[in-house]
Amino acid sequence: MTALDDIRFLLHDVLQAPAQWQALPPFADTDADLALQVLEEAGKFVTSVVAPLQRVGDEVDCRFEAGRVTTPPGFKEAYQAFWQAGWPSLACAVEDGGQGLPAVLEGVLFEMLAGANHGWTMAPGLLHGAYACLKHHGSQALKDAYLEKIATGEWLATMCLTEAHAGSDLGLVRTKGTPQPHATDSSVRVNGSKIFISGGEHDLTDNIVHLVLARLPDAPPGPKGLSLFLVPKVLPDGSLNAVVCERIEEKMGLHGSPTCVMRFDDAIGWQVGEAHKGLNAMFVMMNAARLHVGLQGVGLLEAAWQKAHAYAQERRQMRAPTSTHGPSLIHEHPAIRRILDTQRAWIDGGRVLAYHTALQLDVAAHSPDAATRGAAQRWCALVTPVLKAAMTDQAFSGASACLQVFGGHGYIREWGIEQIVRDSRVAMIYEGTNEIQAIDLLVRKVLADGGAGITALLVELPASPHRDALIETTAALVQAAPADPELPYGVADDYLRTVALVLLESAWSRIHAASTDGRWTAPARAFRTWVLPECGMRLAVIQQRLKNT
Repeated sequence: MTALDDIRFLLHDVLQAPAQWQALPPFADTDADLALQVLEEAGKFVTSVVAPLQRVGDEVDCRFEAGRVTTPPGFKEAYQAFWQAGWPSLACAVEDGGQGLPAVLEGVLFEMLAGANHGWTMAPGLLHGAYACLKHHGSQALKDAYLEKIATGEWLATMCLTEAHAGSDLGLVRTKGTPQPHATDSSVRVNGSKIFISGGEHDLTDNIVHLVLARLPDAPPGPKGLSLFLVPKVLPDGSLNAVVCERIEEKMGLHGSPTCVMRFDDAIGWQVGEAHKGLNAMFVMMNAARLHVGLQGVGLLEAAWQKAHAYAQERRQMRAPTSTHGPSLIHEHPAIRRILDTQRAWIDGGRVLAYHTALQLDVAAHSPDAATRGAAQRWCALVTPVLKAAMTDQAFSGASACLQVFGGHGYIREWGIEQIVRDSRVAMIYEGTNEIQAIDLLVRKVLADGGAGITALLVELPASPHRDALIETTAALVQAAPADPELPYGVADDYLRTVALVLLESAWSRIHAASTDGRWTAPARAFRTWVLPECGMRLAVIQQRLKNT
């Protein structure tokens, strides 16, 4: 079976996705055949146009000279073909120049792209988040000028948050936005510097739309004093804005994506959303990005598995325990099968959870039933940080395990697996480090409502000892946390990982119920044997910490 066969099975047979999205008014006419055709064409584009640029992007790298960035050979042509074919606009509204398709189809597209060429995919990776942010919070004038260009991908966008002294602690941001008292267009002047800006400068599009967190003159200190501003590279009159790329970072991986240090020198911008509520507007963009980062993890792990699986079917070494003669294919060795089947268990289960979450985004936005919308919103709020953290952790550790299948050859560049290991590492850091995702889940969401939301979500899953133990542990944490402020922060990573494993258990129960062939037997066994037992260990860690409270 191909990856597309797997995706079709999980979407149609396991999740019954077409019936779910067709129950929503905007997607009533999107049938299963149309969706499959879209995904087939996406696969062809990714395979023929984007994937061949993977190695050149890593080896040639982006070039910086006098404030300008040149992307690796072929990147610009591939991106022009990408947006002109309509791929960035799959899930954008028709009235904004989009195709009005379900969010899950866009999610699958970006999973494919990340697995084929993570560096190239960084360029359009923030487009839908920027689109959603501007659509929900931008003034009509800004939407008239920028929304369609972003929806179609004709112009790319950035998210300018981080400063040299302010990484995850955005309350320390110093960049200023100063209103112009005599401006007829309500513009502001933005001054400050930002670091780690993916695609801050490049040659892929004629314009770049920067969404910048900054402070108005009357802003209170801390994160509640931040406002959001749209600052374009090219102004409406065609002149260049005072936005300067000072340099690009030399990175461990993602060499095909320019990570820029940006300086705003009295740059002209316009406020997005309400004053001092920039984080509210930005979180629309960040949450969309976090789901896509979780799907990046799935795509990268799939790519690593494909390389390792192919190698294991060709390489012969020693005699396998059940073989009468050697050398055997290394796939016949139990240690290699354990590596491959374990990653397969994460990929397949992770896809079910990620696709279900993408479906719930549309349910939350479009269901005519208020209770259904509320349940979908709860799922997305709780599961998005879990997907982001768990799947990017596994992308890196799983890709490293897949490198092990190659032995010494895995450490050599020509095989391509070491690039996936390097490229995947950053996904554990950006869009909120995985530790912050865990704190967001346990402290800001689970404890904030006394565990009611997560418990309501868990009781809807198939009953299992692990699920029940997680419900009990959640109640114990809610009771103990007020007396020990450090407790939830100390066990947040273990708690998120436990939630991820319980969710994966439910995903595999759905796969088992729908499967009728042997394709899913080995990864299902691997999940039960080598993945799920970690749940008991994580719960034991939390219980031990509770005893010390």
